[in-house]
Amino acid sequence: MVFGFGKKTQMPAREDALRGRDTRPYAVNPTHVVLGTPLEGPWPDGSEVLYVAMGCFWGVERIFWKQDGVVSTAAGYMGGYTPNPTYEETCTGLTGHAETVRVVYDPTRTSPELLLKAFWENHDPTTANRQGNDIGTAYRSAIYWTTEGQRLAAEATREAFQKVLDDNGLGQISTEIRSADDAGPFYLAEDYHQGYLHKNPGGYCNHGPNGLTCPVGIVRQDQLPSQQEIAPPA
Repeated sequence: MVFGFGKKTQMPAREDALRGRDTRPYAVNPTHVVLGTPLEGPWPDGSEVLYVAMGCFWGVERIFWKQDGVVSTAAGYMGGYTPNPTYEETCTGLTGHAETVRVVYDPTRTSPELLLKAFWENHDPTTANRQGNDIGTAYRSAIYWTTEGQRLAAEATREAFQKVLDDNGLGQISTEIRSADDAGPFYLAEDYHQGYLHKNPGGYCNHGPNGLTCPVGIVRQDQLPSQQEIAPPA
């Protein structure tokens, strides 16, 4: 991460955001360096897409490419205003984007609840616009959903994890939860960001278990006993 950037802790107004450009200003390898799958599709029929932001996208991407049922991941920029931003632009906070990872998964092998369990347990969702030494709106915590099931899972897991935080005398969740349509386009980050910690095994990463357990995904929700903290199956 570039610690000289990312200090802006307030979202810019749309009219104050950097102008950006019409097309992506760099080339990106189309194949995932770890999974060997297409970075931008096409993906197998039935695949679903979830977008998560939880600080530096290097560590976030590695967390999710290791999850069972994940087809592909990609690092990028989302939730802001500037079209086709660069990394340096995003780090200034003047694009409004969060460093975001696109997670493509097979819903027959995993679920939004299980993926979001990994989300809640591997960063601090109570620190608005900050993860460790990474400070600024680019490092905010966010979930951008693409299906109704993901929306329900995001809200239910947030409620469940807030109870865990409350029980441990910790803070309030600040995670932004909204639809991907509302958040706006996902812009693929530069090639060197893709699979960064695979290419650079000793690279910077401030992610890891936060010591708390999100009470979701311990049993399937179509099995009994059902957990009381989360939404019942549709």
